[in-house]
Amino acid sequence: MAVNTLLVISDITREVQRVLHEKMTFVKTINNQFDNMAESAGGGKNGGVMRIRTPAKYTVRNGKTMTIQDTTDTAETLTVATQDGVDLGNFSSAEMANSIQDVSKRYITPAVSTLASYIDSQVLQGVTKAVYNNVGTAGTTPATMTVWGQARAKLNQYLAPKEDRSIQLNSIAMASMVDAYKALFAPTPNISKQYIEGYIAQNSGFEWYENERIYSALTGSDHTTVTINDASIADGDTTVTTAGGTVTVGTVFTIANVLAVHPETKAVYAHNQQFVITAVSTNDWTFSPAWYASGPNQNVDALPVTAAAVTLVGTASTTYPYHLAYQRDIAAFATQDLPLPKNTEAMRKKIDEISVRVVLNHWDAVNDVFATRIDVLWGYKTIRPELGCRVIG
Repeated sequence: MAVNTLLVISDITREVQRVLHEKMTFVKTINNQFDNMAESAGGGKNGGVMRIRTPAKYTVRNGKTMTIQDTTDTAETLTVATQDGVDLGNFSSAEMANSIQDVSKRYITPAVSTLASYIDSQVLQGVTKAVYNNVGTAGTTPATMTVWGQARAKLNQYLAPKEDRSIQLNSIAMASMVDAYKALFAPTPNISKQYIEGYIAQNSGFEWYENERIYSALTGSDHTTVTINDASIADGDTTVTTAGGTVTVGTVFTIANVLAVHPETKAVYAHNQQFVITAVSTNDWTFSPAWYASGPNQNVDALPVTAAAVTLVGTASTTYPYHLAYQRDIAAFATQDLPLPKNTEAMRKKIDEISVRVVLNHWDAVNDVFATRIDVLWGYKTIRPELGCRVIG
């Protein structure tokens, strides 16, 4: 029978997964091991929620007298509720009779590449936007290993594990570095990674990926004189009132005489603690991380005082690209199994914890065509932004 020559749903699904797997440059390098918590035997339900524990924090006792500390469990919530997909045009029986390589080249690869690029972009930009540590010179493309070494130092200072570190940078930054450091970016001998889109090499403790989807942000219209104008500052604050300036979400700032401290020993670093603006209402800013000048969560040597000067990264009304150096536990990504509809050909497949459903709709006998839809139910959460560092360009 002629139908036996048609591409079966398993062939199409497997090829969709292969293409998606290759194209998701950033998602593949963050933590995606929470997926099983969202699965069910018959396919997941929209809106799956997972709680991801973060490490407890303590202070060190001096001397022999015991001082009991409460243990406070903290967790982040990852919601898997975003459904995106691509819908392929109607395949004719003649097209379906072709080889999977031919159909993939003509239809699957361009369609699924678009889906992968969109999801990867949303996650990479969202994670970078939440990162508050930043190095580099605004308006200057990072073109030396010095600036990447500064990013590495930031990760070390905030206790990022030494393994599973990566860098996402755009092609302009890569081009600026590759001639001077061509020996560092020679083709990698690691054959198993050569198929990953954008993978360049491993050096200086990082896996390097060229990625055009990095986060870019436009600064506010006034970066001149900004000061703290808040008389009720306290430990744990995530909001502050300021005077002067017009800022945008995603802008990094520091405050005069508010230095960072070592996360465990609480020894004072030489640099100011950096913060990122997460919401703005006129001169009232919401920011991250919350500041603490004492206790197990201490991250600054002193709280800000009224009239303290605020320094904003970048020049007003300018768009800057932000490359990202990070350790894999900076964020979590998860997909959830979508239910398989009845009375039609449908299949789910998972590679590297990314679950994709492909549905081949009923055959249109009048026009002799098949319609195909591809869906992913996904979500992400920035769990530990201190494990990342922006590199402004």
